[in-house]
Amino acid sequence: MPLTETRLRALKAKDKPYKVADQRGLYVEVTPAGSKLWRFRYRIGKIEKKLSIGSYPEVSLKQARDATYEARQAVASGGDPALEKRKRKIREEFLTAQTFETVAREYIEQFMVQNGRAEATIIKANYFLDQLAPAIGNRPMNDIEPFEVLAPLKRLEATGKHETAKKCRSFAGRVFRYGVATTRCKADPTSMLKGALVTPRATHYAAILEPSELGGLLRAIDDYTGYIVTKFALQIAPHVFVRPGELRHAEWHEFDLIDGVWKIPAGKMKARRPHAVPLSKQVVGHLTDLAELLGYEGYVLPSARSSKRPMSENTLNAAFRRMGFSKEEVTAHGLRATASTLLNESGLWNPDAIERALAHGDSNAVRGIYHRGKHFDERVRMAQWWSDHLDELRAGSKVIKAKFA
Repeated sequence: MPLTETRLRALKAKDKPYKVADQRGLYVEVTPAGSKLWRFRYRIGKIEKKLSIGSYPEVSLKQARDATYEARQAVASGGDPALEKRKRKIREEFLTAQTFETVAREYIEQFMVQNGRAEATIIKANYFLDQLAPAIGNRPMNDIEPFEVLAPLKRLEATGKHETAKKCRSFAGRVFRYGVATTRCKADPTSMLKGALVTPRATHYAAILEPSELGGLLRAIDDYTGYIVTKFALQIAPHVFVRPGELRHAEWHEFDLIDGVWKIPAGKMKARRPHAVPLSKQVVGHLTDLAELLGYEGYVLPSARSSKRPMSENTLNAAFRRMGFSKEEVTAHGLRATASTLLNESGLWNPDAIERALAHGDSNAVRGIYHRGKHFDERVRMAQWWSDHLDELRAGSKVIKAKFA
């Protein structure tokens, strides 16, 4: 006889569990503690299996029958509802353990640390994670909604850190997309936040663009009385066009002082491509003097605190401030803009050669390879001309353009 709500309510606990059938494999099991548990009995081939549906009265008689109907349909289609339920449970437990912070640290380790990304890049990624972790760090990736990510970003905006907020959103998006690719979440909630943040105004690194002012800076560098390694870095930086991080992380094994070339591996470059820097006689001279002081092992420009660590990212800018130059006048990164502007204004060099010297990426990969080959000899001549030009500006003498190029 099928069960009714009246019969269900009247069922009492006994010393041992007992079962009361309903219909089509559905029955209720009454435990000694008085719980009334819905079960559905079915067969897969010759094997009898059971599916737990819930307990009464939380799951009503009608709801239990509806669940049984769906399970019978699944069995008829070749499925196994108990197995599918177990898989869902395992999946839910797995996803619950996959918090944003757990996945983010895995992403940083796998795609940054193990791929040899620059130390500064890894430090920034961990900084972005630190900004997001208080709000969503312990939340399961699959449960995080857009507003939860937006909240910490808006807090950053409220303090005026618009660029940081933008980069944190970008970092979070990369982590979520990694989560999607590794089945830890179904979508990237940050994709819905585009347009929700204030667009920071573009800023440019302060750079000296007047030759006479550049000469004054070079003379000030020669008079610098701080840490000797910092002075060498200040003397070399204007000549080589590289980003400050690339200079700080330079290691002696990358240099060939006989042929005059510095080969920077892809892992240290912003564009993730290897880059060759022609070295002028002046730069080779500075490096030779530096090697006599420190030796030819490890970092070329080590930290004052430890030879096993590179110079701090703030060292050069701090030195400029100590020399009396404000952050609105000159920055270490701005030296690239100085070289780019004055080299282009000279009219002596192919603009593509200048771009290659600055390691600016080429959107066309084939064209980029072609340029690296075609312009290297010109870049060698340009590097020497630029160093000679800087010497003339330092001396305050009249600049005479080279006749070659």
